[in-house]
Amino acid sequence: MSALPMAQAQALASAALQAAGASPAMAEAAAQALVLAEAQGLASHGLSRVPQYAVHLRNGRANGQAEPVLRHRRGAALVVDAGGGLAFGACALAVREAIAAARELGVGFAGVVRSHHCGVLVDHLRPAVAAGMVGLAFGNSPAAMPAAGGKRPLFGTNPVAAAFPRAAHDPLLIDLSLSEVARGKLMVAAKEGRPIPLGWALDAQGQPTTDPQAGLAGSMLPIGAATSPKGAMLALIVELLATAVIGAQFGFEASSFFVDEGNQPGIGQAFLVIDPGALAGTAAYFARTEVLVAQMLADEGVRLAGARRLTLERQAAAQGLHIPEALLAQLRALAG
Repeated sequence: MSALPMAQAQALASAALQAAGASPAMAEAAAQALVLAEAQGLASHGLSRVPQYAVHLRNGRANGQAEPVLRHRRGAALVVDAGGGLAFGACALAVREAIAAARELGVGFAGVVRSHHCGVLVDHLRPAVAAGMVGLAFGNSPAAMPAAGGKRPLFGTNPVAAAFPRAAHDPLLIDLSLSEVARGKLMVAAKEGRPIPLGWALDAQGQPTTDPQAGLAGSMLPIGAATSPKGAMLALIVELLATAVIGAQFGFEASSFFVDEGNQPGIGQAFLVIDPGALAGTAAYFARTEVLVAQMLADEGVRLAGARRLTLERQAAAQGLHIPEALLAQLRALAG
């Protein structure tokens, strides 16, 4: 492992993405998000994604020169077009517009279409909590998970995120994929030659597997799939919110993120921003939130959502990121 300051890691990742064809703005937005994920201990969504994004940029699976634009708006609802580029700039624009709508109208709902992998979904909501607003986010991804009762990959792992501001305290940050684990964990295990636990994935024949490569070639299992269809039903809800409602591609219409060749995925992300001042009132919202948090912390062993990742992020800001030597060498080679 090598320790690298976050600013240097971000500059290296940005240079690698620009060398692959991303515009400076697109590369900077992506690099910042990936370094933030790495700092939070989320290696599956961190710098390990740079080589993947670079291949997609070179192969035309992501348009490195795309500029996100506001396609249309009606009232509190709007759609941002990512233009086939990396998702981060488009998601930032969507959240900014949703915050502006919420300030004016109490709520804002923004969809992002013609998009790509969006990294750690909850991180896109940080500007909302900084503005004292509640944020919810939904995203679909290339097909990796069967519908309830099925074996064929149909839905993505379809993350859901929420962010709740607190007065004078860290926000509550909630982020989960609707598969038993994020697919990126299989990617990391495959690179490191480690097996995965049973219950994470099925192989291409629909059989349980501990081989991450077989799982990547097969399908992920929804949350609680061994006992209930609830995880698959939640994935269906997110699939429709992030595609049919806003006009993005279904997961089964997108080539996997884990292959070099294929189409521009054209998937979607959706962000809902709510101003508590338009409902309970800002002061009442903050007061009631603290009542709940106090009750949670009164139970020994409870850890607040997002606390661990924010602690790790602060440690990384002070001490730097610990990056595997092989990955660091790969990033330096990509950066030229």
